[in-house]
Amino acid sequence: MTTGAPAGVSAMPSDTERPHDTERAHDTERPPETKLPAETKLPAETKVHVGTERPAGTGVPAEAELPSGARLPAETGWSAVGERHSQREFAGLTERFRPELLAHCYRMLGSIHDAEDLVQETYLRAWRGFGGFEGRSSLRNWLYKIATMACLTALEGRARRPLPSGLGAPEDDHRVAVAAREPTVPWLQPAPDARFGFDDPAAIVARRTGVRLAFLAALQLLPARQRAVLTLRDVLAFRSTEVAAILDTTPTAVDSALRRARSRLAQAGPVETDLAEPDELVQRRLLDDYVTAFTSADHAALVALLRADVEMEMPPTPTWFTGRDAVLGFLTARILNPGLWRMIPVRANGQPAFVVYKRAAEHRYEAYGIHVLTLIGSKVARITAFNDPSLVPAFGFAVTAET
Repeated sequence: MTTGAPAGVSAMPSDTERPHDTERAHDTERPPETKLPAETKLPAETKVHVGTERPAGTGVPAEAELPSGARLPAETGWSAVGERHSQREFAGLTERFRPELLAHCYRMLGSIHDAEDLVQETYLRAWRGFGGFEGRSSLRNWLYKIATMACLTALEGRARRPLPSGLGAPEDDHRVAVAAREPTVPWLQPAPDARFGFDDPAAIVARRTGVRLAFLAALQLLPARQRAVLTLRDVLAFRSTEVAAILDTTPTAVDSALRRARSRLAQAGPVETDLAEPDELVQRRLLDDYVTAFTSADHAALVALLRADVEMEMPPTPTWFTGRDAVLGFLTARILNPGLWRMIPVRANGQPAFVVYKRAAEHRYEAYGIHVLTLIGSKVARITAFNDPSLVPAFGFAVTAET
């Protein structure tokens, strides 16, 4: 596909060119409660048995208290140094940053499961260290420091998380032998927009761009510290001096790492971020038509919905296809069957997506994975089918559904 340079990897204005506080307005705004949009619920005729989700708390015992001598940051208006404060009060100060910290850890790690674990660890470390926090930086910066350093430690010795398109060339003939699944490869994972607060209509476009699959896959090409520098500077708009404080280095070293990161991404090729997606009404009609065509195995209808240069990849299967004939040939011959699939619309990585169930018995469907679509104009340009049932609970859905 023809792609454009990433919005988040273009040259940024220097620290002296930007007003001190304008890019940080969201520091003082509390994101809304994270929840799945209404349209992601199963159809009325479908019953879902929802499993227990990982708790969204800070990882701190409900009755715990801050250590004696805890210092609350001046920005909160607290003046009681040395008092003991409850977990509820700690959460009131820090919980508003959870969605953006989760997005940050996800960009670093490429796994929503690992990102959730690291955010939990971040809040536990923050709780334990709050007594030593003296307010020399903002509370947000302090939390980002803890989260970033935890991610860098977690990434030591780990391989990058690719998509199939990052490992080999595509196939343009659906009749080729499809490679066996590679469950040992740490594949890049999708992530639900709702967990990042992107269901808020006021969410910044750049924040959504910063978690698009193409951008996430490109980030995986960078060494861990370059990845941290680029996301902190180009996606989150921290100043070089702030990034230096987060990473315990110098602004000069930060600027040097940023130049190398941008150069590495440019060498890897353009990253598609400006997708020219259709307006909401056209997109809704397109997605409805796609679900109908896919679940009813309507080959002719799919032809009208896919671009001629459409691509399809299916981690954990390394084989991927390019071109409408190859993609439709593969789907028709090996995937599509009327009534076999059930698809529920969600949002993932700032893109339209579906939770996918496969029929297991007459009245029962089992979770199959998450399909993420890339739209250009009024057509589907890429289908990324994450065929991993363990991803479905992360989107708030159960592993089984009954009709």
